[in-house]
Amino acid sequence: MRIIPAIDIIDGKCVRLTKGDYDTKKIYNENPLEVAKAFEDAGIEYLHLVDLDGAKAQHIVNFRILESITSKTNLKIDFGGGLKSNEDLHIAFNSGAQQITGGSIAVKSPEVFESWIAKYGSQKIILGADCKDQKIAVSGWKEQSNLEVIQFIKDYQKKNIKYVICTDISKDGMLEGPSLDLYNNIIQICSNSSSAQSIKLIASGGITSVEDLEKLQDIGCEGAIIGKAIYENRISLKDLGRYL
Repeated sequence: MRIIPAIDIIDGKCVRLTKGDYDTKKIYNENPLEVAKAFEDAGIEYLHLVDLDGAKAQHIVNFRILESITSKTNLKIDFGGGLKSNEDLHIAFNSGAQQITGGSIAVKSPEVFESWIAKYGSQKIILGADCKDQKIAVSGWKEQSNLEVIQFIKDYQKKNIKYVICTDISKDGMLEGPSLDLYNNIIQICSNSSSAQSIKLIASGGITSVEDLEKLQDIGCEGAIIGKAIYENRISLKDLGRYL
């Protein structure tokens, strides 16, 4: 299972939120590049970089930070937050992102998101399936749709999506453990789908301990995104050594 630390950016700084609420912002480091280099020095290969300013503004904002990290580390970065247009996508890839994550656009402009999958391929485009009470949330988690998360993923599975990041918003930043039942259901249902494309599920939200990672690996998650647990020293970079 891939270990993917998260760096969330507001005003150029490394922050964490709780349940996506911008009013809960806590700054952990004013230099995201410094944090990224620490991850790389520990043997980490992957990074989940989120432009929270972009998510709020509905267009890419912090691409210079993406550019800085990709030019000064060898981390493989998936980038998300505010990617709403072809221009946003070009900027992200030109700034060094290896993959991009689309969430709101997959709900609000599915034809655009599907064109990205067709043009760039399922290795490059990740579906962001962020949910609350198993309903997909959009627009920086400020709006809740009527779309059921598992059906949403299944529909995009038929459209050749391969990588899915699923965040249970109620768990995000709470340090109370991940939504194991939800992830297990997604994996079981999607693996039984008649679609030719298998899903690689990346768990996000609530991961607090190495034991959580072991459970996610046991149910078949392809990756795990870890944020606050690292910044609050619940999981040390040394603890992650067994997965690297």
